[in-house]
Formats: sequence, structure tokens, C-alpha cells
Amino acid sequence: MTGTAVPDMGVSPVVLGLANAGIVLVAYGLFGLAGFWFARKLGLPGIFSEDGNWRRWIFIPLVIGLVSGLILVAGDALFAPINGFGRFPHPPFPASFFASLSAGIGEEIAFRGFVFGLWALVLNWALKKFNGRTAALWIANIIAALAFGAGHLGSLIALTGAESLAELPPILLIEVFLLNGVVGILAGERYMKDGLVAAAGVHFWTDIVFHVIWGLI
Repeated sequence: MTGTAVPDMGVSPVVLGLANAGIVLVAYGLFGLAGFWFARKLGLPGIFSEDGNWRRWIFIPLVIGLVSGLILVAGDALFAPINGFGRFPHPPFPASFFASLSAGIGEEIAFRGFVFGLWALVLNWALKKFNGRTAALWIANIIAALAFGAGHLGSLIALTGAESLAELPPILLIEVFLLNGVVGILAGERYMKDGLVAAAGVHFWTDIVFHVIWGLI
């Protein structure tokens, strides 16, 4: 796949990388602050459950993440012969580990903390007269999971060399939304009960199984 050369901006790659990292940190910081405010308004744990039971935001996400990772491995194997692309590639180790760590934290701040929180707040207000808080939270969970799947479409286009979404095989799109949706729903369920740390744990251990262990195998 051919690429477009990066224009010379008169700035060293190190400075450019640090600037991009700063932008990312600021963006995630704003998402995190907004998500924390949403959680407080909704009566959700926020960062982590404060009942002192560490198993709820460490051990349970580990178990759920391992199961979720195995679901992704099975889905990858089942869809590979029919999706027009094959099995998904994985970053080489140890990059796969650090990618799992950064995605587990950053994407959960963005999709569970911000997207989930924003939609849950809006839907909770809209359904307030019907006492629909539970429905609002689960609808928001599904929306955030779909947004999480959509967030991977840019990488999918880059991997396949497609010019647009229209060129991607429908089965491949279904696979991306289905498998990422499973992770999103499970992470969202933990987020509602035990906070962002638990959601990030589900995401991290899922990626460890899928990208690190499965990638090495």
C-alpha cells in the first residue's frame, strides 16, 4: 500500500511527536473530566467503586477480559475465511503490550467515560418522567459500543487499502462492529457497576489475549 509523504514542517520528529502527545493528553484529560462530571450526575461510580472491594475493579475485569479475548479469537478465526480480508494482524511484541495498555486507558476514557456518559445523561433526562434510568444507561451502553466499533474503521481502511467505507466487504464491517461491540458492551457493564478502572481492565485484558497472546501464537 502506498502512502503520502509527510511534508517538511521545519520541526524535528521528536518535537512533533511531543506536540502530538501533548494534544492527545489534553484531549483525553478533557474527555476524562467531562466523563467524571457525567458519572457524578448519573450517580455512577466514576473512576472506581469506593466500597473498598478491590476484587470488583481488578479481579472481575480480569476474568471478563480473558473471556472477551477468547471470544475475539474465536470470532477472528470464524470470520477470516469469509470476510474478504483474513485474520487481523497484530503489533509485534512488546509493542502489542503497550498498545493494549494505552488503548485500555485512552479508549475507555473516550468511549465509556465521555460517549457513554453524554448519551446516558441526555437519555436519562429524556426518560426521567418514565423512571427510565436503567433503560437510559443500557441504551447509552449500546451507543457507546457502536461508536467504539466505528472508531476502528479508520484503521480498517488503512489495513485493507480501501479508498472508502463503500469498498469494504459487508461481512468485514459486521465483524468489526460485532466483535468490538462485545468488548464495548462488557466494558460498559463494568463501567456502570464499578467505574472506569474496571472498564479499562476489561479492555486491557481483552487486548492482552487477542493482540499479545494470540498475536504471538
